[in-house]
Amino acid sequence: MIDRILSVLFLRLKMAKNGAETGRLSLVFMFLFFSSCSCTDNEFELLLSIKSSMSDPLQSLSNWNLSLPFCQWKGIACDNSSHVAKLELSGKNLSGKIPESIFHLPYIETIDLSSNQLSGEIQINFSSCLSLRYLNLSNNNFTGPLPKGSNSQLQVLDLSNNMLSGKIPEEIGLFSGLEYLDLGGNVLMGIIPKSLSNITGLQFLTLASNQLIGEIPRELGMSKSLKWIYLGYNNLSGGIPTDIGELTSLNHLDLVNNNLTGEIPSSLGNLTNLQYLFLYLNKLTGPIPRSIFSLKNLISLDLSDNFLSGEIPELLNQLQNLEILHLFSNNFTGKIPNAIISLPHLQFLQLWSNKFSGEIPKDLGKQNNLTVLDLSTNNLTGKIPESVCGSGQLFKLILFSNSIEGQIPKSLSHCKSLKRVRLQNNQLSGELSSEFTKLPLVYFLDLSNNKLSGTISGRKWDMPELQMLNFARNNFFGDLPESFGSDNLENLDLSENSLSGRIPVSFGKLSELMQLKLSKNKLSGGIPEELSLCKKLVSLDLSHNQLSGIIPSSLSEMPVLGQVDLSVNQLSGEIPKSLGEVESLVLVNISHNHFHGHLPSTGAFLAINTSAIAGNNLCGGDTTAGLPPCKGVKTPVWWFFAASLLVVLAALAVVAFFIVFTRQQRKDLELKRVENGDGVWEMQFFDSKFSKSIKMDDILSSMRDENVISRGRRGVSYKGKSNTTNIQFVMKEMSEINSVPTGFWTELGKLRHENIARVIAMIRSKSVGFLVFEYIEGKSLNEVFQGLSWERRRKIALGIAKALRYLHCHRSQSVMVSELSPEKIIVDGKDEPHLRLSLPGRTCMDSKSFISSAYVAPETRETKDITEKSDTYGFGLILIELLTGKGPSDTEIGGTHETIVEWARYCYSDCHLDTWVDPTIKEHGSNNHNEIVEIMNLALHCTASDPMARPCASDVVKTLESVIRPSSCVLGLKCSSTI
Repeated sequence: MIDRILSVLFLRLKMAKNGAETGRLSLVFMFLFFSSCSCTDNEFELLLSIKSSMSDPLQSLSNWNLSLPFCQWKGIACDNSSHVAKLELSGKNLSGKIPESIFHLPYIETIDLSSNQLSGEIQINFSSCLSLRYLNLSNNNFTGPLPKGSNSQLQVLDLSNNMLSGKIPEEIGLFSGLEYLDLGGNVLMGIIPKSLSNITGLQFLTLASNQLIGEIPRELGMSKSLKWIYLGYNNLSGGIPTDIGELTSLNHLDLVNNNLTGEIPSSLGNLTNLQYLFLYLNKLTGPIPRSIFSLKNLISLDLSDNFLSGEIPELLNQLQNLEILHLFSNNFTGKIPNAIISLPHLQFLQLWSNKFSGEIPKDLGKQNNLTVLDLSTNNLTGKIPESVCGSGQLFKLILFSNSIEGQIPKSLSHCKSLKRVRLQNNQLSGELSSEFTKLPLVYFLDLSNNKLSGTISGRKWDMPELQMLNFARNNFFGDLPESFGSDNLENLDLSENSLSGRIPVSFGKLSELMQLKLSKNKLSGGIPEELSLCKKLVSLDLSHNQLSGIIPSSLSEMPVLGQVDLSVNQLSGEIPKSLGEVESLVLVNISHNHFHGHLPSTGAFLAINTSAIAGNNLCGGDTTAGLPPCKGVKTPVWWFFAASLLVVLAALAVVAFFIVFTRQQRKDLELKRVENGDGVWEMQFFDSKFSKSIKMDDILSSMRDENVISRGRRGVSYKGKSNTTNIQFVMKEMSEINSVPTGFWTELGKLRHENIARVIAMIRSKSVGFLVFEYIEGKSLNEVFQGLSWERRRKIALGIAKALRYLHCHRSQSVMVSELSPEKIIVDGKDEPHLRLSLPGRTCMDSKSFISSAYVAPETRETKDITEKSDTYGFGLILIELLTGKGPSDTEIGGTHETIVEWARYCYSDCHLDTWVDPTIKEHGSNNHNEIVEIMNLALHCTASDPMARPCASDVVKTLESVIRPSSCVLGLKCSSTI
């Protein structure tokens, strides 16, 4: 306003007609100018200091200069008195540290700097920002503790998705005017302050994705205005407070991915306005309270990945607004309630991995709006309902691993919305309708391991999106189709049927094909030369048929062919020499045919297994898989000259063999790249033995729901098996794998210790990566705690300590465990622990999810730096858990002790041993009180707050051995250089 008045006066001065008028106007102009300067000069200077402190690559602050009043600058809004009221610069790619001066603007009400690259600590004292109503600094890189002070006028505080650390202060309750509080996506620790209940007007509360521990405060039930609670992805424990049932305004309750235990409180049935209830990935038990089914406004109910049990009642029909029902990965029993068919808005129904039995409700889908149906891995019987695609919108139908029988409903042949169909491992029978092979959007079709019959040729295949087709282990007969109506087919498995006739030459047109399995059929004729046109083919299995003729030499022109199985056929002729020159080929089986002549002695044939060439008439000499030498070569008269050279040639041959062998080993361990439907995959083996036994296809095909063995915070683990050697392995998802320097892989592959699970390989794509481990028969330590005697516990402790000593003291480049927790320790049948490593070195700490673990050392949470001493801290926590049966997130420590370490120190100093030792140890009649006390003393040394006060791994081993087998070894010795 003053700016406009000054502009008008300035124009009047220019137009003044006499000196008197000019004088009067000048006095007025000068008075207003200088009075306005006292209010705005300070703001002008503050804004320029803000600009100078930040990098502005997009030039969003380009007009912040003297040519315009600051009220006209981009991102600035002024009030009626021309004071800065709003600063809105969201998503401008600004970087640098946020200047403290930004909070000194005297009239500022709104500050929005969200979604930039700002870093450093937030230098603000809320107590001095009395005019501030809205502060959004989310989605930046801020570090350090939460800002100090309080402000009863602040209504919106959003500091989410940064790297803020420390505890949430009790003073947070003094922000009495807050309506919206979002601190999610940081690395905050400690407990949730009870003082939050003082913010009576709070409507939106998000503390998700931090490291918060302890119980959910029952005092939250006093915040009657709450509409949204999101506390997921922390380490919260204990039960869900019944007091939450008093928040009758609540619309959204999300407590996912914590360690919550106990039953779901029936008081949640009082939340009549609740639309979204998410409790998945916890440890909840018992049945679903019947009161939950009275929440008539519920849109989404997700209770998956818990230990819930019991039956689902017919009361489900009261949830008429329900769109999503996820109850998978629990222990539910009984029938799927018929009431489910009467939910008109139901779109997503996922009940997989439970113990449901009986038939699928007959009219399922008739009145629903289903788009996803997954009932796999249950005990369901009966038939697939004809009405399952009644909505016309169903795109995912997953029913595998049940006992479903009967024919595939004809209605599915007209379900044009289908994209993914998995019906394998059931008892389905009958023939496929002619329309079933014309579904336009299906890209994944698996009907394997059923009792389906009839022909699959003589019909029109028109599935243009088809990428994966698996009809294996059925009773199909007749010829193979000339085409499947798709140029995108990558995986074709028709094995173990009764198919006959020739392999169509048109298969050569499948340019995207990577795996072709036609084994255990009645196919005849020759192997088409045209198959060599499949330039992406990795695995070819034509075994156990009646194929005749020769092996086409053109197969050697296939650039990525890695596995060929032609065994048990009637093939004849010689093995093409060029086939031994295919660099990608690592596994060949040509056994039980009529081959003759010389076996190639190069490539995959160099170290071929005897069983893979048996049943032929091949020769190759004593050094080639035990084959006899090839006959027909006349011995020259000058044999004695040859004899004299034989020793020299033999020596050269040995040298050459080792050179070739070494080169082959190196080649086996080189980084390989393979393309499939998910993009480009990189794979590197660390052991040549496994590189010959496990193929890329084995690993990729293991990433299936039925192979899941665990779902962790940072990914899924699968159990896999080689299709040819039956060697088992474990794949663990590692989201940070692409950030690991290449040099670490060599070090990781060299690790050999009886207490460390061997890392076999690494595989990664642009979006995800896996470490592949040897499979160890056993259970994770957290699964076997309760049944362990003291003798077994101390053996496990010693094994873990030896693994750490090996990693820290006996490697050329130290490899840290990064997150030593019971979940990462597999205990075999002989009570030997095997440490399953994450990623080496410090790279894991770049991930926010890493430091959510309760087993991470305090200094690591602050610095994100992994050291040997942080591993020692994690080991100390495991010792405490072995001794007491209580872990870092256990709610029973109680009292004033904020951590398990504080509680353990108190018990060790002031309590009798019987009050804190695990009752299981006493039940087994252990009298080794001195051992237990000494090992607790070691645990407290390992968890010392000062990292320098913690013993090194070598000292830990010596101490344990001295306790178990008394000797003169004590703490304080230097790490030795020998094992």
